[in-house]
Amino acid sequence: MPKNSVYPPDALKGAESHLSREQEAMEKLWEEHLASEFRARNAEAAINTMVERPSVNHVPVMTGGVGRKQLTHYYLKYFISQMPPDTQIVPVSRTIGHDRLVDEFVMKLTHTLQMDWFLPGVPPTNKPIEVALVTVIQFQHGKMASERIYWDQASVLVQLGLLDPEKLPVAGVATARKVLDDELPSNELMKRILKDEDL
Repeated sequence: MPKNSVYPPDALKGAESHLSREQEAMEKLWEEHLASEFRARNAEAAINTMVERPSVNHVPVMTGGVGRKQLTHYYLKYFISQMPPDTQIVPVSRTIGHDRLVDEFVMKLTHTLQMDWFLPGVPPTNKPIEVALVTVIQFQHGKMASERIYWDQASVLVQLGLLDPEKLPVAGVATARKVLDDELPSNELMKRILKDEDL
């Protein structure tokens, strides 16, 4: 794990044991990017880890941008500046391929700020959020070319009280917690409607 990692020491212990030099370079660059966003909160440093025409897509809400100019504006005005100060990243897994890195993690925060990159148009609720995310990063010529971030927006809306889990087949904070603990119950939504003792 690179020294400037936003993850705790040994969080992904063993993940780097059989990496090629190119894979180590990708991991180091990704960690620099994360540190720029979440520690230094420096948009310019984050953008400098990317190719000349990078793309970022927060898939559930389609926020982000294409190209350094748009992404610099987005990072400065909407992403880095709208990240609650108590934001935590809990790593789950990391997979590094030939030209791609995939991180799975849980993000924990309190919704104390307007977060248009994550919840466009939703004013702060001061409620806690825990959400599982998957980030897919594509590399080109030693730089980050694209970043796609996936999460379950329904679980976020349930946690904020904006979606009723009793009326829809959706879950709230339990979705993130089960990613961190396989022993938590499965099939809870099915049990509400099915009479199956083996579920």
